Amino acid sequence: MSVFSQIFGVSWQQMQAKVRYRILILTLLPILLTLISLVFITIYWNISYTGKQLFMKVKADLTVATNTLEEVQRQQEIQLLNVSQSWDFQNAFQQIKQGDSSQIDKINQYLEQQKQFLQLDILRLIKVEQAAADPDLRIMLPKIQQQQPLSGLMVLSAKRLARLDPDLASIARIPISATLRAQEPTKSEETRGMLSRSLLPILNENGQVNWYLDGGILFNRNTVIVDHIRDLVYDEGTLPERSIGTVTIFLDNARISTNVPMDLFSTHETASQSRALGTLVSEDVRQRVLVEGESWVDRAFVLNDWFISGYSPLKDIRGKRIGMIYSGFSESPFIHTYILNILELGTILMLVLLVSGFLVYRGANSLLEPIERIHHVVKAVQSGRDLRIGELGLEHDNELSNLAEQFDHMLDLLQRRNNQIQLAAEQLEVKVEQRTRSLQDKTEELQRNVALLNETRHQLVTNEKLTALGELTAGIAHEINNPTAVILGNMELMKYELGSKAVAVEEEIELVIQQVGRISTIIRSLLQYSRPGEFNAPLEMHPVQPMIEEMLVLVRHSIEKQEVELIKDINTQCTVQVNQPQILQVLINLVVNAAHAIESKGRIWVRANDWLEHDEIVGVKIEVEDEGMGIKPERLSRIFDPFYTTRKDGTGLGLSLSYGIIKRIGGTIEVKSTLGKGTVFTIGLYHKAKEEQENNPYDGLHFEDSSRLNSDS
Repeated sequence: MSVFSQIFGVSWQQMQAKVRYRILILTLLPILLTLISLVFITIYWNISYTGKQLFMKVKADLTVATNTLEEVQRQQEIQLLNVSQSWDFQNAFQQIKQGDSSQIDKINQYLEQQKQFLQLDILRLIKVEQAAADPDLRIMLPKIQQQQPLSGLMVLSAKRLARLDPDLASIARIPISATLRAQEPTKSEETRGMLSRSLLPILNENGQVNWYLDGGILFNRNTVIVDHIRDLVYDEGTLPERSIGTVTIFLDNARISTNVPMDLFSTHETASQSRALGTLVSEDVRQRVLVEGESWVDRAFVLNDWFISGYSPLKDIRGKRIGMIYSGFSESPFIHTYILNILELGTILMLVLLVSGFLVYRGANSLLEPIERIHHVVKAVQSGRDLRIGELGLEHDNELSNLAEQFDHMLDLLQRRNNQIQLAAEQLEVKVEQRTRSLQDKTEELQRNVALLNETRHQLVTNEKLTALGELTAGIAHEINNPTAVILGNMELMKYELGSKAVAVEEEIELVIQQVGRISTIIRSLLQYSRPGEFNAPLEMHPVQPMIEEMLVLVRHSIEKQEVELIKDINTQCTVQVNQPQILQVLINLVVNAAHAIESKGRIWVRANDWLEHDEIVGVKIEVEDEGMGIKPERLSRIFDPFYTTRKDGTGLGLSLSYGIIKRIGGTIEVKSTLGKGTVFTIGLYHKAKEEQENNPYDGLHFEDSSRLNSDS
């Protein structure tokens, strides 16, 4: 008698009396429930997860197909550009522009050769008037940008196809076949053609468009594109055996380019010869994609079987839906594999259940009493009692006897370990507290170091930028200096040679001389910025007040047209070691910049006070404050960049040169600016000039809030 017949042949009261049957049932019940749950989980996983994976795959395949179709159009544009830039085309086209009409036939022959080589269906050169008269190209003309090709899809009637090429009309003609689950055909054949068309403007020497290069590919009966996409996304090994991947291009709801075979069980070679051209898409797909304009990623009936399918609408150059692109693979091989897996799993589970029941039943008798003894001791230990299992009355090499002995030993060891753990826990709490405090200190130190590193890196990047610009400006200044000297000398000679005749053009000659002088001024500024060592002047002790007084006299003429009031406030007698002309240049630049920052009326303050450090006078601080517009905070880092200016007539070198002059004598520049209220530049000059610091070229440069973006520009 089998195990199950013995179990179910005993009444419930007898099972309660015999513990061995209860153990058998309690042992087999979790196994049975687990196996049943595993079966249902496997079924759910296959239906849900595997189904999702299939739909995710076909969605990805559809995306690849759509992108490949777009890539065909981009490749088409590149081909037109390459043709237009070829030597043969340019040589013949230049002669056409010169009036040699015989070159038109030569270009047409060349374009015919390139059409065959590039596998295009259309490649021709047309005039602007022809393009404007063509109703198909007329739509594309307003969207074309200068020198940029434009591509798009369009549907042409048989008459318009024949106008382009008589062979295209016959190629595009496809008989329509009635198809299962599809709308009834409304016509016997499809005579229209879907084209991917590109238009490239050809410019003349004046930059005007007189010609267009027109190229395109007819999708009807085109197998290259769909086979390329199929080979790309459904390569060998990506699908189960006997599952086929297919790609289709639809015009409306009819297949005009496809590798869907008429017989799904045909070989790959015969399938390529029996393509389902002219068959129709299922009605529910047509309604969703063509009518509603949404993508389809789901099961779909394709020709005569169910496929995991993805459909996406295709739009022409006007944005009108003209067809669909499809990618998908047959569903039946996946279902066959799924059912086979379920049957195999069910068989294995039944075998496991039978074997488990038999083994549990045989072992119930020998396990019952020792297990009860062990269970009793475990319960006692759980309640806090100090008990041991002891002898079970079994042989010494019996597994349960060994288990009981090891369990008693484990209880002894556990008691000792608990005592050790308690002691270690107390010690660990102390160590954790100490390490936590140490880690907090290390973290704070690391944060300070990271902040310092970021600041240093910013300074080094700025220094490298200024060094590179300095080398560039030195080269530019050197190359411009010689031609300006020649221009100035020849203008003076011209004025001398003309004598009294120079009166008629005297104004023009003076204008040229003035502009050459302006170039020379810019050159000197460039050279002073790029090679400051060549412009270094001796440093001498000077009081500050006379320099400020002289500066105020020099700038009054420059700002006399503005209603600006200059206010001086000098409260120092300290002398500083500087080069007086250079400091005058810095002060004049700051005051003129301040005047430019004031839009109408306003005031400018020039202050000078002792510079105190640790209650000792170390130099003088000069402030130039204005009531100008101020500057946005994000522009702060650029005000000392060379050539950065907001004025049309500026060079962008004023503040950069001023910074270099102050830096070379160890001074500082501080900038404070409030948007809409004004800006304050503060120059710090030491009593004795300090050597230039090589390690950090920006130690003397300080920014606060924001600064005014008006360099000597």
